[in-house]
Amino acid sequence: MKYVPDTSVVIERAITRLIQEHKIFGQILVPKAVLAELEHQANKGIDTGIIGLEEIQELQKLAKKEIITIKLIGERPKIEQIKNARLGEIDSLIRDLAYSESATLITADRVQSESAKAMNIEVIFIERRTQDKIGIEKFFDETTMSVHLKEDTYPFAKRGKPGAWELEKLGTEILTQKMIETLAKEILEKSREDPKAFIEITRPSTTIVQYRDYRIVLVKPPVSDGWEITAVRPIVKLDITQYDIPEKIKERIDERSSGIIIAGQVGSGKSTFAQALAEEYLKKGRITKTIESPRDLILSPGITQYSKNFGTSEEIHDIIFLSRPDNVIFDEMRDSPDFKLYTDIRLGGSAVIGVLHAATAIDAVQRFISRMDVGVIPSVLDTIIFINKGAISQVLTVKMTVKVPSGMTEADLARPVIEVKDLQTEKLMFEIYSYGEQTVVIPVGKSSSSTPTSALAKKQIEKEFRKYSDKFEVEILSPHKIKVYVPENERARIIGTKGSNIIKIEKELGISIDLETLGEQSREEKRRVGFHVTERGNSLIFKIDTPGKMVDVFIEEDFLFTSTSGKKGEIKINRKSELGKQLHYALDSNKKIYIKA
Repeated sequence: MKYVPDTSVVIERAITRLIQEHKIFGQILVPKAVLAELEHQANKGIDTGIIGLEEIQELQKLAKKEIITIKLIGERPKIEQIKNARLGEIDSLIRDLAYSESATLITADRVQSESAKAMNIEVIFIERRTQDKIGIEKFFDETTMSVHLKEDTYPFAKRGKPGAWELEKLGTEILTQKMIETLAKEILEKSREDPKAFIEITRPSTTIVQYRDYRIVLVKPPVSDGWEITAVRPIVKLDITQYDIPEKIKERIDERSSGIIIAGQVGSGKSTFAQALAEEYLKKGRITKTIESPRDLILSPGITQYSKNFGTSEEIHDIIFLSRPDNVIFDEMRDSPDFKLYTDIRLGGSAVIGVLHAATAIDAVQRFISRMDVGVIPSVLDTIIFINKGAISQVLTVKMTVKVPSGMTEADLARPVIEVKDLQTEKLMFEIYSYGEQTVVIPVGKSSSSTPTSALAKKQIEKEFRKYSDKFEVEILSPHKIKVYVPENERARIIGTKGSNIIKIEKELGISIDLETLGEQSREEKRRVGFHVTERGNSLIFKIDTPGKMVDVFIEEDFLFTSTSGKKGEIKINRKSELGKQLHYALDSNKKIYIKA
């Protein structure tokens, strides 16, 4: 019997396997076109070329043992034919040789198989096989997030969970280049055999493989200073109900699931949250799709995952608009084409949620500023969810308005300003606007009443008013104006004849003063709101009587935060957050907690 293998089965190492299983015997006719294509790949640094050449070397060894005979046939293809191998030039040469030799063609390429059958050529088609395990899996256990292997070092693994992991040394044996190469070749071979695996990116010195649940990055010199393998596997697949999400944030995600960015540092758990969000949309009967590069989210079959590595931005754009999904998750936005695709999909009216790396929540907005006109940003994104240590740390909202930026006083300085607010507290955190030819992002500080300078000024004002009354309260409205609450029976005396006293005080302090009447209860006592506190899951719940009420929370006399009660009059604080820890300590220490309206 005579057999002609094509490049696909040589790379799969299928010929030696068939011989060892006694499924083929006789003469193996290796086309010089196959050898030329493998040589071309090897010279470009593509690993499949080396694997294929090693397979032909194994066939030569079997021929020396007289198990088979081997012969090189055909002409070496021209360089243009090799470069156009993807267009079928090399496959055509191989089919012609099989036909002229009256040999059986062996291939793992479905198109090649069908084309050969059309020429009445006998074909053995090799189906991909599902493998059990690959060598690198031995480094993983149920708590391993990632494994890091490099030649001339010990193997290491990150174990734990997002935000709470440790780097551990695995064993006492230093890895050699040969050991890393062997693991890398096995990964590539098994990736071609397993239908649940695919090679996302292949370059001369780098290869990215998605092997089932593992995302594997292979790097070798000259890009790296040595052979290296990094394998990452998600260890947690959470349901959205397992996240402690305040009602206000939950409503925004559910009702306005467009223009959202999920941001966080590497390993913070942002992709895990995106997975949970995608599964939640699927449960609610929404058509959900993802755009990934590479595809590494572990999702239900009902969610379609598109790879940017195998399709252009234009192709993905057309697919999204023609298939009209209810929700799109864009995972791992990195470069300008990614941001442009996200923007195009958003402006086209689709509900899209982006995932990107950022050190802080505002950094996510900064990454858009350099890529588009500032005025367009609120139309593209309106919510930033910052994930830290696997939990929602902060949620910011983005909205355009026309105003005088904070810190400026002249009315003619009014301009379009993007306000970035904390969704929970509704406090203004940042302002973004054009200043000259630059776009600036300005943090908005606390009110003047909380600064050291204003505290000093308040003490001076109180010292002056003690000359006239023992009972009063001072409220600083601005650096140039205050409001003073005094008892009704002392008000006229403090004002003086024709306002002489109050004018004198204003001149001495250099500030404008409004006098108000102080009732039987102090102003602070009137502002206090009754509440009771309970614990639920990972949250402290403060319950007040009024839903939708904006309140300030204090420990003793120290201001802590501002929040708005939910539909049930609840204010939820994550116990693991900094605010939660402070409140928990105050409760344990019997310190007084006040909620003021």
